[in-house]
Amino acid sequence: MTSIYRSLNLILLGPPGSGKGTQARVLAERYDVPHVSTGDMLRDEVRRGTALGRQAKEMMDRGELVPDHVVAGIVLRRLDQEDATRGVILDGYPRNVEQAGVLDGILAELGRTLERVALISVPDGEIVRRLGARRSCTACGRVYNLELSPPSKPGACDGCGGPLELRDDDREPVVRERLRQYREKTTPLVEFYRARGLLVEVDGAQKMEAVAEAIVEAIGAPVAG
Repeated sequence: MTSIYRSLNLILLGPPGSGKGTQARVLAERYDVPHVSTGDMLRDEVRRGTALGRQAKEMMDRGELVPDHVVAGIVLRRLDQEDATRGVILDGYPRNVEQAGVLDGILAELGRTLERVALISVPDGEIVRRLGARRSCTACGRVYNLELSPPSKPGACDGCGGPLELRDDDREPVVRERLRQYREKTTPLVEFYRARGLLVEVDGAQKMEAVAEAIVEAIGAPVAG
């Protein structure tokens, strides 16, 4: 029997380049809840050149993770906004069991619960290939994929005309370090949520549309109005 929730607080897990951001946007539109990406929020800090942004950029360029307390503060502020009262699609948080405990506390403070955790699984070789084809606009941050969603004019953003570049954290040595850290930090998190009966797993190597439908079927959670 399909579950009906008054809200949907969903976590998307998966390695960098697994398509979490794309799927989060699809699910956010489908269920009319915001997509909350810690990566996007941190990159905005980088683009604006804030103190946090400069610190985060140094860490991300080395393939390291931003400290938990910084990310937790950003997440709490975002989940406490009015548009998130019916739920959120969390992309990029939590990354480890400690952060999962912090998220439990944040949700409890806001009077909410976590309904589902969807794991998007993709082989490492496919991740390296995908991220090597990704380009980001240095002006507005828009992201393209040279294979799946290339810009109309090579090397230039369709939106603002800014130059496109391969981000330092998308280069193969950094990607492989990110994958190593992902496995080290996230495997216990996956088992943590599996033990709680919240985890569903989908094959992320399929086409985007097939992955989206697989997630929707797996979570089985249309949100009541």
